Amino acid sequence: MKKIQPRQSIDASIRIPGSKSITHRALIAASLANGESLLKGFLTSKDTLYTVNALRQLGVKISIEGENITISGSGGKFLPAVDRKEIFLGNSGTSYRLLLSTVALARGEYILYGAPRMYERPIGDLVKALKKLGVEVTYIEKDNFPPLFIRAKGIYGGKVQMTVNKSSQYVSSLLLAGPYAKKDLEIKITGRLVSRPYVDITLDVMEKFGVHVDRDRYNYFNVPAGYGYLPSQFSIEGDVSAASYFWAAAAVTGGIVITKNIRPYTTKQGDTAFLDVLEEMGCRIERENDWVSVHGGALSGVEVDMGAMPDMVPTLAAIALFAEGKTAIQNVSHLRYKESDRLKAIAVELSRIGSRVKELGDGLIIYGGRRLSGATMESHNDHRLAMSLAVVGLKVPGITIKDENCVNKSFPQFWELWNKL
Repeated sequence: MKKIQPRQSIDASIRIPGSKSITHRALIAASLANGESLLKGFLTSKDTLYTVNALRQLGVKISIEGENITISGSGGKFLPAVDRKEIFLGNSGTSYRLLLSTVALARGEYILYGAPRMYERPIGDLVKALKKLGVEVTYIEKDNFPPLFIRAKGIYGGKVQMTVNKSSQYVSSLLLAGPYAKKDLEIKITGRLVSRPYVDITLDVMEKFGVHVDRDRYNYFNVPAGYGYLPSQFSIEGDVSAASYFWAAAAVTGGIVITKNIRPYTTKQGDTAFLDVLEEMGCRIERENDWVSVHGGALSGVEVDMGAMPDMVPTLAAIALFAEGKTAIQNVSHLRYKESDRLKAIAVELSRIGSRVKELGDGLIIYGGRRLSGATMESHNDHRLAMSLAVVGLKVPGITIKDENCVNKSFPQFWELWNKL
């Protein structure tokens, strides 16, 4: 258990490690490229290592030295699996979804399995699309959920329609593997695409590795076949999601935190829009090419659509406790399919310390300014919930977090850096 020490005010400078979202995508692109790539600023975390180990099981040579990782790409031709291979991906939904299409490019029989929570996280829309593209994939236990069996023989390609109201990673999965389909891949999106900025991250990584995707906003994507990835020296920028907890620390204490290795003007990470939310709440923000500083101030509640940056919801919920008035968080029903049912978990844990929280089907209403008291709080084995509860503990004495090591999923350095505050 981790006991959080309250702080009166904060004046700190923190270097943020590499983006988890970018790391996953760059690993896959480099592994498919024809030649050797060097990734700088590699984030070593539980989830990214699941992706590394899976790619190694496909025959890709990967060498890690600190924050540098060298990958000898396969050119899209993985070593055929002689025997059936089982690939374990823990509870890394990003690894599972992005790699599903990549494994389909291989040859042989594969089982993709994971931790129990993974089997509660839907994947049916991606499986349906892959089947239409000629991939032989079947459910092992329950329809629409992992684990999955794949008899891999490549992706035929062609046209496919997708519904993506649960995860944008379904689209990113197809996009990343698309250049190695037998024919051009055309994806038409029906309905509203959630978490759109993560698709922008995918397309940006693909572009950096030499593949351009034609698109009509978020309605249509065309990936040309026959133009594989080129090897690259690729620098992974800092993780904006990780930076948000330190921004929140400044916000709730009225202090100042500088986050280095954050590129607010050039990043494709949609979570950078959280800075606008903090400004609306009463913080002062300074932006430079490779750093951001947040100055806390008197906070007011906000009403905000968080559909494009769902990972920021736990952070915002923590700040909202100390804002005047109510904060309404909307359009994030897909948070129920994360490492935990995040909407339910946030409501339960914040209520535990005396806050007033209303759980909605697609969001939360949090009433700020109430008297709060310390408690032992559950992380629900959810890294983002644990890190946001640390923010609460800066202002509320007596906060202790169970299973604090779940942060290793995305941010193993978190507690070390948090203690420096």
